[in-house]
Amino acid sequence: MSDFKEISVSEINNNPFDLIGKDWALVTVKNQDGCNTMTASWGGVGIMWNKPVAFTFIRPQRFTYGLIENEQYFSLSFYKEKYRDVLRFCGSRSGRDYDKAKECNITPVYDEKAPYFEEADLVLICRKLYAQDLNEQSIVAKEEVLKNYNGDDYHRMYISEIVKVLKK
Repeated sequence: MSDFKEISVSEINNNPFDLIGKDWALVTVKNQDGCNTMTASWGGVGIMWNKPVAFTFIRPQRFTYGLIENEQYFSLSFYKEKYRDVLRFCGSRSGRDYDKAKECNITPVYDEKAPYFEEADLVLICRKLYAQDLNEQSIVAKEEVLKNYNGDDYHRMYISEIVKVLKK
């Protein structure tokens, strides 16, 4: 029995700047073995096309990139501070080499649309609406932004509708 309760997007009372930029999130997507997850510390939430959306950024060399490209749904899950080591591990190791859930002793939950983890405090189930690669030509503040890239490894931005919110 899960401790989660479904709430509306308007009931999220967490600061999104803290959730994404400070606390970080796990981006989780189905794969042939169950699921794969990676840590994200860039992103945002807002309204686009009259829908509540999440903005997620993934580099093409990440294992998760290929998986998310082939799935319509994924989850963003947020954790209490005691899970910081889990987030560090999931952000520094590849799903090509590790079963991150097993290594971190976190419990996958398989929602009908996308997997997430029982240990999360807040979960956003997202449906991809739009994807576009970032590129140097579109960067206006080049001196500030380009220091985040080593060559041509720009992120792909996903704009995804938040279709379900689960809160502990």
